[in-house]
Amino acid sequence: MPVGVFDSGLGGLCALKELHKLLPDTELVYFGDTGRTPYGTRSPQTIMKYASQDAAFLMSRGVSAILVACGTVSTVALNALKISLPVPVYGVVSAASREAACFTKNGKIGVMGTGATIGSGVFEHELKLINGELEVTSVACPLLVPVVEYGFAEDEIAYLSVKKYLDPIIDAGADTVILGCTHFPILKNMMIKAAPHITFIDSGAAAAREIASAFSDGEGNGAIHCYVSDTPANFNKTAKVFLGEDFDFDVERVDIEKY
Repeated sequence: MPVGVFDSGLGGLCALKELHKLLPDTELVYFGDTGRTPYGTRSPQTIMKYASQDAAFLMSRGVSAILVACGTVSTVALNALKISLPVPVYGVVSAASREAACFTKNGKIGVMGTGATIGSGVFEHELKLINGELEVTSVACPLLVPVVEYGFAEDEIAYLSVKKYLDPIIDAGADTVILGCTHFPILKNMMIKAAPHITFIDSGAAAAREIASAFSDGEGNGAIHCYVSDTPANFNKTAKVFLGEDFDFDVERVDIEKY
């Protein structure tokens, strides 16, 4: 049975890529809510509605588990999805938090995420549960998702935006930073340029590793099926930014409001 992955846009393709690498024979179904991205500026009620519809679509495709490759949904709606759905549901918070707690050498961790993610305080809560002595600096980064979605990840505007958000984390002395939005790893080169001494934790990849450890690889052909809620016309161009290579799959539009 396939494993489902969804995100507010195409950032979750980074997690999809990692999952495909770890489970190469498992069929994967990806849904990117490109027609309603970003989620990070939405109210909790709207995020809950969107997340429920996204998950309902994946369930209609017969998935055996769902990876919520979206920091915002993982912080706002994950527990509700776990309760309401008959399959295992994984988010990006716990796995990334555990990796960050293992990697830090000075006990100081930064978190970069959308406004909704940072406002929830869920990463700080999770990190404190792991180790109450950890010092956490969280920064909302509203400019970064549009920078990635509009193809400016390698431009000067990306570096300036990243540096602006990293400055308070650097000032706090953090040696490890959780990228709490699956779009942010696309900006990792800029982040390393701005803060070469920091270890950056890709929350989507961490979640993919967690789900892969819980599932044995499938016996299929590793097919990938991609769906979006807006026009798929620009999908392949944008997907290359996230995947870094060509994958052999088609993309279809879904009327997500039906779910």
